[in-house]
Amino acid sequence: MAQPVFFQPDDGWVGDVIPFQEDGRFWLFYLHEVRDSPKSGTPWRLVITKDLARFEDHGVALPNGGPDDADFNAYTGSVVRDDQGTHHLFYTGQNPDRLGADGLPLQLVMHATSTDGMATWVKHPERTFGAADGYESADWRDPFVFRDDRTGQWRMLLAARHTAGPERRRGVIAQCVSTDLVTWEPAPPFWDPRRYVTHECPDVFQWGDWWYLVYSEFTESFTTRYRMARSPDGPWTVPQHDTVDGRAFYASKTAERDGRRFFFGWIATREGQRDDGPWQWAGTLSVLEARQNTDGTLAFGFPDELVDSFTEAATPTFDPPLPTRLHAPDGYAAVVSADDAPRRFYAKVVLDIEPGTTECGLLLRSTADGDRSYVVRLEPKRGRLVFDRWPRASTGDAQWQVSGDVPFEIELERPCDLPAGEHTLELVVDGDLCVVVLDRRVALSTRIYDRPEGRVGVFLGEGGATVRDFEVRTRADV
Repeated sequence: MAQPVFFQPDDGWVGDVIPFQEDGRFWLFYLHEVRDSPKSGTPWRLVITKDLARFEDHGVALPNGGPDDADFNAYTGSVVRDDQGTHHLFYTGQNPDRLGADGLPLQLVMHATSTDGMATWVKHPERTFGAADGYESADWRDPFVFRDDRTGQWRMLLAARHTAGPERRRGVIAQCVSTDLVTWEPAPPFWDPRRYVTHECPDVFQWGDWWYLVYSEFTESFTTRYRMARSPDGPWTVPQHDTVDGRAFYASKTAERDGRRFFFGWIATREGQRDDGPWQWAGTLSVLEARQNTDGTLAFGFPDELVDSFTEAATPTFDPPLPTRLHAPDGYAAVVSADDAPRRFYAKVVLDIEPGTTECGLLLRSTADGDRSYVVRLEPKRGRLVFDRWPRASTGDAQWQVSGDVPFEIELERPCDLPAGEHTLELVVDGDLCVVVLDRRVALSTRIYDRPEGRVGVFLGEGGATVRDFEVRTRADV
């Protein structure tokens, strides 16, 4: 059978991923979403991968509770192992019929342990606890536990909200501490910017001399961000480009192996499986690798293991043949392949962009003349990578009713540095999924529903660029 590039269960979708690495394998627990009505509750399920390219589905790992239980929905948390080898799983328990003091469904921290290598889990309902004083009872979730080696204490971070303050700026990463992973005491907030509704799925790790705080913004934007500090106590600073990906890649949490750091999240589906459909919660598992720059900031790209899994050459034919120079100082030029691209492929394109160029990039699932396609567009003058398409939405028959004034697919924009010279675009396409990486630094994920097939090409607007390389590879069925 064909091995998927991006894992998704046959009977649902991947929600928040809770990664744990042990003995070289990534245990990827995730919230299993089935979109049923009435809801049947949310369990943790598990996939395991060694190579980040192939995934073993192990089904339900932590069952959710019944209709009367506090963990009817077993939501996001974390896994740690203590010095005796026992694994501890902390998770969010929620039942829509159990209301807190604010009249909203109560959120609780719950605990389970495993003494058989995470094959089975034993729940400990007697260790359940809710929001501390000063925090809303309906926002007390996503417990992330790590050990502070300076003190020997365990620290638990929680996505929480203050009970007072402007409604959309009460978000805080609350904190509890423990010496035994059983009894937890409230501590001062871990991070309290008074900026967001809340900060979902907090994650903290150390890499060299830097500490990183990762969270998913739940306010005007739905995106995963990170902050930097020299200590886990802060102060936290904002890097120039602080997002991991765009709107479609959400709730990313991290795990380390052999000194490398990986970000595991999900690419959202869109309602109605159409390009204009609203984004939905949950989707398909995706992984990016972070690379640490000399100044401590992070760059994001494909893991080498994923790229190397594409082994079958399928480079398209172009006329004129590549390399070729596109030159249009005050116009537009494009070169499109002679044949359709595969439905699943990896592509690597090297563009040498000349000074003063307005835009250039890739055409994806294009018509032969390059007029209708998805567009991966580099805009050097604006310092951004965007994902676009043509034709865009139309609300009527008149020319002015075509959304031509929309500069690109809203929410699919990534800031980046684009000086003149060589830049490398990589992308992985698998059915309705597309992930683009620029210079192994900037990632942009999305869905592509409306155009299921077509050719690939390169284009230029107002300037000049030479296409140095255009490589396409596919994956053999496994």
